[in-house]
Formats: sequence, structure tokens, C-alpha cells
Amino acid sequence: MLDRLDAMSILVDVVDKGSFSAVSRSRRIPLPTVSRKVALLEQHLGAKLLTRSTRKLALTDAGEAYVATARRILETVGDAEARAAGEYNSPSGEIIVAAPVLFGRRYMLPIVTEFLAAYPAIRARLLLSDSNAHLIDERIDMAVRVGRLPDSSLRAMSVGEMRMVVCVSPRLLAAHGMPVTPDRLSYLPILSFDRLTPTTNWAFRDPNGRAVIDVPIEPRLSVSTADAAVEAAIDGVGATRVLHYQCADAVRAGSLKVILRDFEPEPLPIHLLHPERDSLPFKTRAFLDFAADRMRSRLRRLVESDPG
Repeated sequence: MLDRLDAMSILVDVVDKGSFSAVSRSRRIPLPTVSRKVALLEQHLGAKLLTRSTRKLALTDAGEAYVATARRILETVGDAEARAAGEYNSPSGEIIVAAPVLFGRRYMLPIVTEFLAAYPAIRARLLLSDSNAHLIDERIDMAVRVGRLPDSSLRAMSVGEMRMVVCVSPRLLAAHGMPVTPDRLSYLPILSFDRLTPTTNWAFRDPNGRAVIDVPIEPRLSVSTADAAVEAAIDGVGATRVLHYQCADAVRAGSLKVILRDFEPEPLPIHLLHPERDSLPFKTRAFLDFAADRMRSRLRRLVESDPG
């Protein structure tokens, strides 16, 4: 007899992990069992859900619709089980939190470890990635977002904001001079952190009004991580633009200097996000209350000890 919930769960897992073998390994069940349960589900539905090739799996149109519905059903069942187990009344179970890599290490990891100490029945997974995770598809309970938020079904709680700063090594400033206006950046070599800003121009704000000043840039070097941008800037490769927390240690140590502060664009908002639900599990409510105040306090300390 087909256990449809189990088959749904396996199908969603196959889609998320991209292969039958990956699900077999993670669930520690034989590969033929994984394949058979998906095949039985397709037979029950009378529809092809996956197309298989030697290189990858892809959902059919019917599969796309079915998996979207299956995710909602599995989430509803998970919520019901959590309520029955008391998870909505006392903090227990696993909480999954996502954050950008450097921000997560610096700010979220200490909060998660403090939360675990305060709530012994909780287990946690901290997913660190500079790509925005899909909270519902990846069943993430909470995520940090730095930047403007698109309209969505997610709930957002503001916890602070973050400056975008231009920083440069004192050695490079000594060789090229201090730019006092954005257009003078043309006298410095440019190092671009291309995940934060386009490689064709940097936008600044006119301190005498709200006008935007677009400055064309021609990077000598473009990198895809903030760590690399900061390290190369310390080495004198060029002036770079990063988020304030990403360069704060180097500025505090005197390895970098923030320039053009009066022309910085509006700071980017920082939010804690969670999927919108009629009622949150207690573990999620507890973590939101626990994390929000601590995040605000840590970000406030960054501003108060502002080295830039």
C-alpha cells in the first residue's frame, strides 16, 4: 500500500537535493526504494512528475504543480505534529536559521549559541550563504536579510540598518591623494565587490539634497566576496565599496580608511524574516524575541564604536 505522505516527502526531497542517490544517502534507505516510491506515486496519480536523464532530474508541468501542493501539505502536517508534540507551547525541536556568511559568523552565530544555552530542548541549523535562500521551499524558520525587501508573503521585523562605505588603504591614499568628492574617485584604482554594487557605476547621495550622484567606475579587479574585497583593498589594489561591518575590523586596525562618508547612500535596512503563518511554533516565536533585541544591541554597538 502506498504511503502517500512518505512518497510526497521523498519526492520533495529528491527535487531539493537533485538526485535519487542523494536522498538515499541522506535518509539511509536503499536507492531502489527511493526510486520505487516515486514511481508508485506517479502510478497512483497517473501522471509523470519527473523526467530523468543521466545528468539531472527535471519536473514536468504536472510535477511542478504537484510538488508545490505537496510542500504545503507537508508543512501543514508538520505544524499539526508540532502542536501535538507541544512545540507550540514550549520551545523544542529543530530551528533552521539562514544568514549571509560574514554577517552570520559575526552576529548570528553568537545569538544562536546563546539561544541553545537558554533552551536545552532546541536543536539548530545555521545556514550561511550570501545567496538568498527560499524560506518556504527550503523549510527555513528564520532568515537575516540585508537590503531592501521585495513584496512577499514573508513577515519581516526590522532590527537595524547598515551603511555602504568606500574604503581604501592609507598607503594608496598617500600615493594618490584623498578624494573629497565622488567624482575624484577617478584618481584612484577601483576594486569592485560585484555582489553589492554594479561594476559600471557607484551611486552616491548629494549631502545638500536627495539627488543621486552616479560615478562611472572601471575596476582593476572585481571579486565576488566581501572578504576578498577587503583583503585586496588592504593590499592596496584599489578603493572598494562594502558594507560597514565587513570592513570595520580593518578600519579599526588602521589597515583601511573610510572615505566620502558625507556622500554615502541611504543605509540598507536589516530584517529578520519568517514565513507568514496563522500561528508560529513556540520555538520560532522564542527565537524571534530572543534574537531581535540582541541583534539590535550588537548593531547599535557597531555604530557607537564606529571606526569609520
